[in-house]
Order: sequence, then structure tokens, then C-alpha cells
Amino acid sequence: MLSHSINALYCGVVSQCYNMQSAINKQAALTPLYLSFTGLAGDECADKTHHGGLERALHQYPAEHYVYWREIYGNTINWQAPGMGENISTFGMTEQSVCLGDQYQWGDAVIEVSQPRSPCFKLNKRWGIERFSEKMQENHRCGWLYRVVTPGIVSVNDPLILIKRVNNPMTVDEVCKIFFGDPLNQKGLEKLSQQQTLSASWQNKVAARLTNKVVESWQFRLQGE
Repeated sequence: MLSHSINALYCGVVSQCYNMQSAINKQAALTPLYLSFTGLAGDECADKTHHGGLERALHQYPAEHYVYWREIYGNTINWQAPGMGENISTFGMTEQSVCLGDQYQWGDAVIEVSQPRSPCFKLNKRWGIERFSEKMQENHRCGWLYRVVTPGIVSVNDPLILIKRVNNPMTVDEVCKIFFGDPLNQKGLEKLSQQQTLSASWQNKVAARLTNKVVESWQFRLQGE
């Protein structure tokens, strides 16, 4: 079975930072934690409408992406985890290799990939870069979110062991290419609609696009206005 070591595990509490209320400033979790259906013990969320919940319980972000951002925006910014507010940081797992619906045994818990992360304007504030969220969305270096199938005790020392992959899987990158890059592509949307492990919120948007032939507004999510 495919197994990946975790580079670091992070939790955060809501605070005033970067001119906003956010839990994006996370700290390394060095001891075992209980993972419930809604996330890691002690990990908070400022905006529970757009973040967190049963299908967004955890965020994983590839550590190697920070090298890319450094190449794009330069060395004057401290590009390192957990700058994207991620819970799980790894090397060797990317949007090109991780698939929607992948299930991982992690310690006593089982987690399942539910959707790509939807970049939002809080990343612009976090990094002090205008339209950073749009850049992330365009190049699909978003990371991904998990739902918790089986709660349990987890730790940074427990590997992520792939235990299940759906039939005809779509990588996170493939999902992004359709959902963000070609959002009214009929065949692409129909393919997404058949992904039973895709989060309900994304499924609803896919269904609405197929029915109305219109893409929902991204203005507030990306720019906060």
C-alpha cells in the first residue's frame, strides 16, 4: 500500500492578524490529537460558513509548492508551511497524484479527499499580494480538503496510507482544470457530477452550472468584495 510520511502537522486558533479575524496562523502539533468529524482537537475556524465543517475538516498542502511561489514572487517573503493555513504538510503528494475520493488510514482515523481547496481573499491579505488567490486558482496549486470517515487519534508521526481509490478516479488537478479552468464545459461538468465523493457544495455548483449555463460569482471569494 502507498504510504506517505507527514512533514508537519498544524493547528490554529482564531486571532486578529493581517487585518482580519482568522486561524490561518497555525502552530506545529507535536503530540497526538483527536480527529473528530469536524477536524483536529484545538484547531479553530473564524468563518464557519466558508471554511471547516464535515466536508472540509482538514486541509493538506504540498510543501514543494512553496518553492514555486518563491520563484514567482521572490525571496523577500518567507515562503514556508503553514503559510496557506494547512493542517497537513507533505512532500511527494500533489494535485497531480492525489485523487478525489482517495481514502487514507491516518493513525486510528480514516480520511477521504472531498474537494480541492477554494482559494479566497484571505490569502491575499496573508501574503500581502494582490490577486494571489486568483493566481493560486489559475495554476491549481490549491491543496485539497478531507472529510473524516472514521474519527480517531492521529499524530505527525503517523503516515498517510492509501487504502482506497474510487473507480475511474479524477486527480485533484483534473477537478481544478474543469471547475476553475473550464467551468462551463458540458462534458467536464457531467464528469464531475458523477463523482460521488465530491463535496455537496461543489456538487450543487456543478448542478447549477449544468442547469443555468452560468458560473457562480467568484468575486467575493477571491477579492472579498
